[in-house]
This record gives sequence, C-alpha cells and structure tokens, in this order.
Amino acid sequence: MTGGLDRADLAVDPLVAARRLLGAELVAEVPEGEVRLRIVEVEAYRGEDDPGSHCYRGRTPRNDVMWGPAGHLYVYFVYGMHFCANVVALVDGRPGAVLLRAGEVLSDPAVAHVRRPTARGRDAELARGPARLCTLLGLVREHNGIDVLDPTSPVRLQQGEPVPDEAVRSGPRVGVAAGQQRPWRLWVAGSPAVTPYKAGRARPDGPDW
Repeated sequence: MTGGLDRADLAVDPLVAARRLLGAELVAEVPEGEVRLRIVEVEAYRGEDDPGSHCYRGRTPRNDVMWGPAGHLYVYFVYGMHFCANVVALVDGRPGAVLLRAGEVLSDPAVAHVRRPTARGRDAELARGPARLCTLLGLVREHNGIDVLDPTSPVRLQQGEPVPDEAVRSGPRVGVAAGQQRPWRLWVAGSPAVTPYKAGRARPDGPDW
C-alpha cells in the first residue's frame, strides 16, 4: 500500500508484526455500506515452535495460508459457530500470523449496528473480540487467503494513526490452553473496545518492539 504498511512490514516475526498492526485500519465493503475499524488488540502466533499455533504440528490443508506470503488473511471456524481472522506474518514458507482480536469503529456507527444488533447501542462492543470483529467485517470462510494489501480486496488493511510505545500493553493470550502465558497479546491502553481479561494482571512493560 502506498504510504502505509506493505508486505515487507508484515514479513517479520509475528510479535513485531502484531505491534505494527496496532493502530492500522481495516476497511470492508459490506451490503450495508463501508465498515472501517482501527485495530486496538491483537495476538501473535508463531509456527512450529509455538504450541498455541495452528501450525505447531506442521502444514495441513486447513493452516496452509499461514505459511505465507505475508499480508493474506487466515480465516478459520471455531467452536462450530464463529469465524476468526489472522493477518499472516513471517517470510513465505515460514508459518506465523497475528489474530485480530478487537477494533474501534471509525465509520458510520449506524451501519455497524445494523450488522451487530446485539451490541445494543454500545459502540465499544461492535468489534470487541475476534468473532464480533469478523461478523462486523463480514469475514467468512470464503475470505480465507485474500490479500488485504491488495487495494481491490473486499477487506483492506490501511495505515492508521501510529500508536506510541507508551500506549501499548501486553499480557497473556486468551482462549488457548497451550502457550497461553506468553505475553503476546498486545493492546492499546484505554481503548474501550479491548476485551477484558481477569486471570492475573497484564504486564505493562511488554517485549522489545
């Protein structure tokens, strides 16, 4: 993308890519209009050395997209009811991805509430959590593998307002049994859209970016 994130920015360690994705924007064309989100919470997943990753046991038809190239979406179905979306990281041939956990709506909230009526008027809940984020953007299995760096893609990743390091927090990942305690969940401090986490205190220091 001209003047914004490009493939080289994401073809790096997933933890570095996760930091770069905070503050970036996702734009989707849905039947109701345009939805634009600011990414405020992510989780990094490496490949065969990360027991929390879908690629921990090797390459399969399901996780094939995670092996690159960077900048594509890895979309999967979970619990028999929800979709989750990840932005692929690392160089082509090495698996890694960043789970999109939460976003703040920047576009017309009326459009967003039509897509997420259960938010009951609370803007912070429109894309709080990976399943809600996917519902709002209209991401389903058919979007697995799309290139979000392609300006013609139905869902596009664009550069947003940079998030200063002092506004970034890190803590344990959510919803994974293996590798949960790695502080690879990153979020923007103070954002009401960030998912709550109650099992222990988050680390405010975090890794080196």
